Amino acid sequence: MIIHVVQPGETIYTIAQDYNVSVTGLVEQNGLINPEQLVTGQTIVIAYPNQVYIATEGDTLESVAAAFGVTRMQLLRNNPFLSNRDALYQGETIIIRYETQGSISVNAYAYPFIDRDILRKTLPFLTFLTIFNYRTVENGEIEGSDETEVIQLAKEYSVAPIMSLSTLNYQGISNAEVENSILYNEENLTRNINAILNILREKDYYGLNISLVNLNQENRLAYENYITRLSVRLKEEGFVLFITLTPRIYVSSSEINYEKVDYTVLGQLSDYIIILSYAWGSFSGPPSPTTPAYLSRQFIEYAVALIPAEKIFNGISVIGYNWQTPYVIGVTRANSLTTDAAIELAVVTGSTILFEENAQAPYYEYYTLNNVQVGHIVWFSDARTINTLTGLVPEYGIQGAAIWNIMNYFAQMWLVINSQYGINKVYPET
Repeated sequence: MIIHVVQPGETIYTIAQDYNVSVTGLVEQNGLINPEQLVTGQTIVIAYPNQVYIATEGDTLESVAAAFGVTRMQLLRNNPFLSNRDALYQGETIIIRYETQGSISVNAYAYPFIDRDILRKTLPFLTFLTIFNYRTVENGEIEGSDETEVIQLAKEYSVAPIMSLSTLNYQGISNAEVENSILYNEENLTRNINAILNILREKDYYGLNISLVNLNQENRLAYENYITRLSVRLKEEGFVLFITLTPRIYVSSSEINYEKVDYTVLGQLSDYIIILSYAWGSFSGPPSPTTPAYLSRQFIEYAVALIPAEKIFNGISVIGYNWQTPYVIGVTRANSLTTDAAIELAVVTGSTILFEENAQAPYYEYYTLNNVQVGHIVWFSDARTINTLTGLVPEYGIQGAAIWNIMNYFAQMWLVINSQYGINKVYPET
């Protein structure tokens, strides 16, 4: 796999010629919305398959999979454009295999209202799907919407559905008061755990992913008591336990850092630990990358000293942000955008995409004029970001990557992952 960074004057045609690949393949595999207007600094991924097949009349996914001894899911991973059809068109190129180096587990977060076409296109790349739905409210009770269809779809694609639980609402605002009412009240704690088990049984989930957003040194023992009680009940009934740790991040003018908490006991109690700093649709901190590579590396190095490496997932936020500048503390808030939207905005504003090496994150600045000139800075993720962050998995021997979130299809991310790694599965793949 090669990640090409677009230079001034380059076009999709010259890039395809330089790498001896088809223009159609580059556009399709990279999910390019506007291939005729590439942006200087934009990434293009060139992935060379190990084996391809030219479809003939009457071919289907099932017949090609059987002929080459691969699964239908593998063909869907390698050819995402086939996600909404089974028949193949005569003459089209089907990628059978990439030459991968090892395998990783991939957990991804999605809301129950995810577009079903996006979900079907994404599921072949996943080991687990965490359905971000349930939240704890007063008295330890739990509320959420109907996610039955999403659970069923996950299973149809050999993906293990995971129940998500937090005190966060859809805007990412947590309720520490509710958390404390459970941690320090035996009746509420018991009610909460019983409610969790009822949902897991009723919906036939594979396990639970609980987010500990407000964990700190002061309340650590109370959380450990709660997770101990919860873990015992889950194991008795055969459910796995994920814990999503959201480190408390401190941003200054010179650096980003995090609060160190002793995670040893939580690592012992859980089956998996996800390290993820949620980056929500409206973010109030200073402009910065959502998942700085240097900070991910620091935190993994800290975590593997406390938690078995094979339990750890590296969280990756793929949400971009558009900030007004200058930043004003308590006033300025960012608007979220996808990688595709960030590139389209760069086209419209005539911007050149730059790259911060330490964070492994692309960014650019532009100005708008509405009576007065207003500055903007956009931070987002591209193929280089994903390649670096997923590369931490084999480097540290951790379990895999956890993607926040998959509500939009990020073609380059899946191309980077799929062309280099096999995907671990807990259910047999068809």
